[in-house]
Amino acid sequence: MSDWLVYMIRCSDDSLYTGITNNVERRIRQHVQLRGARYFRARKPQQLVYVELGHDRSSASKREAQIKSLDRCGKVRLVRSAQNEISSLAGVNTDLG
Repeated sequence: MSDWLVYMIRCSDDSLYTGITNNVERRIRQHVQLRGARYFRARKPQQLVYVELGHDRSSASKREAQIKSLDRCGKVRLVRSAQNEISSLAGVNTDLG
C-alpha cells in the first residue's frame, strides 16, 4: 500500500527535519505540540516545506535515510525541485509557527 510519505519541516534554527508518516496532519500536530520527535525540544517547527508521496513503510524509511544523508544544499535543492509534491496536500496548513 502506498499511503506513506516523506516530509521535511523547516525549524526555528533554519534546520530541516526529515520524517515519515502515514497521516501528515496528525504527525504535524504532534510536532507542534512537541510530542514525538525529541528534535523539536530544542527548536520549534516552523513550516512544512517538502512532501514526497507514494511510499510504503519500507520505501519511506529508505528514502528518509537517503534524504538525511544529504548535506543542507542537497536538501534545499530537493525542497526547490519538481519532486516536491507539497502542493498535493490541499487543505493541510504548511505554516506551523
